[in-house]
Amino acid sequence: MGVADLADYPWDAVAPYAERARRHPDGIVDLSVGSPVDPTPTVIADALADATDAHAYPQTAGTPALREAIAEWYHRRRGVPALNATHVLPTVGSKELVALLPLLLDLGPGDAVVHPRAAYPTYEVGARLVGAEAVASDDPQEWPENTRLVWINSPGNPDGRVLSVAELRDAVLRARELGAVLASDECYAELGWEAPWDAQRVPSVLDPAVVGDDLTGVLSVYSLSKQSNLAGYRAAFLAGDPALVTRLLTGRKHLGLMPPAPVQRAMTVALGDDAHVEEQRERYARRRAVLKPAVEAAGFTIDHSEGGLYLWATEGRDAWESVGRLADLGILVGPGHFYGTHFPNHVRFSLTATDERIAAAAERLAG
Repeated sequence: MGVADLADYPWDAVAPYAERARRHPDGIVDLSVGSPVDPTPTVIADALADATDAHAYPQTAGTPALREAIAEWYHRRRGVPALNATHVLPTVGSKELVALLPLLLDLGPGDAVVHPRAAYPTYEVGARLVGAEAVASDDPQEWPENTRLVWINSPGNPDGRVLSVAELRDAVLRARELGAVLASDECYAELGWEAPWDAQRVPSVLDPAVVGDDLTGVLSVYSLSKQSNLAGYRAAFLAGDPALVTRLLTGRKHLGLMPPAPVQRAMTVALGDDAHVEEQRERYARRRAVLKPAVEAAGFTIDHSEGGLYLWATEGRDAWESVGRLADLGILVGPGHFYGTHFPNHVRFSLTATDERIAAAAERLAG
């Protein structure tokens, strides 16, 4: 198995529906992808501009200032104390890490990579690239004995499911029984909506309530794409078991996976500024408050979606039929088929559209 054996990129199949949606007299409302539409905060853009004299190769490990900022952010925003430079590592966005982690961990044929049943497809892609078996399961007791890597995702993409401390603890315990690395994709953690996550922090897998003081075999993965509108910067990082971090750093040095120096400076500033994160959260909360009741009134049932940037919804028929009906209203969404085989009747509505486009979607759904 290799890159040449991967299936066609699934989003290409949406193109005909996008064309249908664009024929709407008021234009398309594209709710199909989670790409930010709001401006990059000025404080971050200024930091990038000030660091453009980047004549030397950047550090794969990250600058000391960036590593300190990551560790401090985990303490302040995620409730994870006592991290230092040995626990953290910047990455060139999070997608490359998700895809390459099985390779960097030396997985291959005979090994299993577990991921959620409703899952970001790159978890499976990473397994397939190294010839490992991809297993979709949300129940730790179902994870096979040959599991060597477990991906969990909270809040989830596409389903917005938030895992409790108890659920995270169960996942960690089972992964350790199996001798597997547990990687928790937490990039939507600042976006908790439904009780109790509207009033309390979405828990991290590194929280002492989950792992105590033992980070062995556990990683948290985070991205600034969503909370800081930095998708185009490719700004992400991981934290956790220092032995694993050292191992991943060595591999990444050999592969030349170095976040650009100006981006490292911008990340450092972004991690130290909470004001813009709160402002962006308020934008998404406002959009969600408009779109969610409109989707429900249009006959969809919304499942989970207590956190994150999406509404995971079904009207009880094949997702492509729902995609077509919505395209005729000028609304483009993502079909559940793209997120595994278990949810063929679901579609994913994204909140990453402007206030005006979200309002237009709500009006069209009302008919």
